[in-house]
Amino acid sequence: MNFSIQPELENDKYQLIPLSQGDFESLYEVASDPKVWEQHPNKNRFEREVFEMFFKGAIESKGAFKIVEKSSGDVLGSTRFYDFDESKNSIFIGYTFYGTKFWGKGINPQIKKLMLDYIFQYVDTVHFHIGKENFRSQTALERLGGKKIAKEEVAYFGEPTRTNFVYEIRMENHF
Repeated sequence: MNFSIQPELENDKYQLIPLSQGDFESLYEVASDPKVWEQHPNKNRFEREVFEMFFKGAIESKGAFKIVEKSSGDVLGSTRFYDFDESKNSIFIGYTFYGTKFWGKGINPQIKKLMLDYIFQYVDTVHFHIGKENFRSQTALERLGGKKIAKEEVAYFGEPTRTNFVYEIRMENHF
């Protein structure tokens, strides 16, 4: 791999800053709302002990970010790059969540565009795991041009395995 899966990325409104150990409390403040995880396969991630395991996995992935609004400095949520596959020239984007007060404001498409614009310099295909009951995320990804291509069991770091759909965006179809 000759590129970073944890660069600093930004546009005029938002920054993706590599996640560090010191970000736990500010990110947990966003994640502690049960509504954030309502449609997620792991619905109890709002519990501190469960989120601690999620955060540990994020740090160990070396591809996770906190999403920050530049004007306010507010932490909006988190996302990451993971599972780079050199032989298939592909990578996943996922583990994305936002605080509920940031929903419906057009933030996610901007964050995904930042990530896709960057990573398509290095790979041809980006995949996404989305929980089979996470209709909000499925709709959001379809709006970005994602195509559902498979269903698979995903083993989450320190959490139960869950059924997810796999979505794909290919470089030639990128907006």
